[in-house]
Amino acid sequence: MIYFDHAASSWPKPKQVIEKMAQFLMENGANPGRGNHKMADLAGKEIYQTRVKLAKLFHISDPNQIVFFMNTTQALNQAIKGLLSPGDHVITTKLEHNSIRRPLEYLKKVIGIEVTYLDVDDKGFISLDSLKKEIKKNTKLLAMSHASNVLGSIQPAQEIGQFAKEKGIYFLLDAAQTAGRLPIDVQEMNIHLLTFPGHKGLLGPQGTGGLYIHPELQLSPIIHGGTGKFSEDIDQPLKSPERYESGTLNTIGIVGLGAALDFLEEIGIDTLQKKEWALTKRMLIGLSEIKGVKWYGPDPNQERVAVISFSIEGMDSAEIATILDQHYQIAVRSGFHCSPLVHQAIGTINGAIRASMGYSNTEEEVDAFLKAIREIASVL
Repeated sequence: MIYFDHAASSWPKPKQVIEKMAQFLMENGANPGRGNHKMADLAGKEIYQTRVKLAKLFHISDPNQIVFFMNTTQALNQAIKGLLSPGDHVITTKLEHNSIRRPLEYLKKVIGIEVTYLDVDDKGFISLDSLKKEIKKNTKLLAMSHASNVLGSIQPAQEIGQFAKEKGIYFLLDAAQTAGRLPIDVQEMNIHLLTFPGHKGLLGPQGTGGLYIHPELQLSPIIHGGTGKFSEDIDQPLKSPERYESGTLNTIGIVGLGAALDFLEEIGIDTLQKKEWALTKRMLIGLSEIKGVKWYGPDPNQERVAVISFSIEGMDSAEIATILDQHYQIAVRSGFHCSPLVHQAIGTINGAIRASMGYSNTEEEVDAFLKAIREIASVL
């Protein structure tokens, strides 16, 4: 199988991740922070070490400001629902995944927040001038994706974060497609809330994700319950991460994520990013030469994350994905990619095919993919 669905979840995982998880599962099944014995203590230490590694990656001063969740969606829900109050105004974009859009629309209906969606151009970029024009007295949050999961376009996060800082607005950056592939510095970028998946660019297992919360922020937790510590208190603890981590964590997944972070540090994010960009450019140029194919997003000379969405004239995206799977053993994703506003913006009424590459892919796989697309398009 040629796997071109890394934007959904990376595969295969590094060998070190699998070995570390297997070893830990065989040697330790204890609940971290919930036992006065060595195994529970070791589990807690492993989780903390993963926080430390993430803090180093994202330039976070206090590892305890990193909160673990099962995925980016849960992290975004905590960030959005824990911050906003009735009457608050939020600025977001038409690039957003439903993980941002739906919590905002829910709060719009339930408590009466205001939401502004910034338009995007045909290459997938927002206008900073448009952003500046949408600021109101009650604007509290700017929430946006670092890179589009449909178009691959990368937003100028540092410039946007600086603008938010000047206006006294909280900045939420969704790094679902960039964590582990682009440098992210929460201090330089003035990020108050950073959400990230463990299972995509960070190469960890599914069921892992997280949220960085700026020390000046005290969010309302969306889940209440046992935290291991502070059990005598009737209310949820004020201290992070316990305030937001009720219940048993995915210890084995977080341990695997820690091993994946070691792998990333050893190989180097820059090395992986350069490889993926070379493959992406190769695929874009190849698709450009196939009659009937239209791809979307930045031009081949403008760097993007390794995500390419395209269509073939006269063919349904789901049909193309099925043919690629069943006849060519190539895995891609079709449809609207949980980001319907993007598709409205670029005019893909029936969705698109998305090919997304990762650290394990090769030039030979890209060439095999292009050969398959040529054959499929030739039947038109």
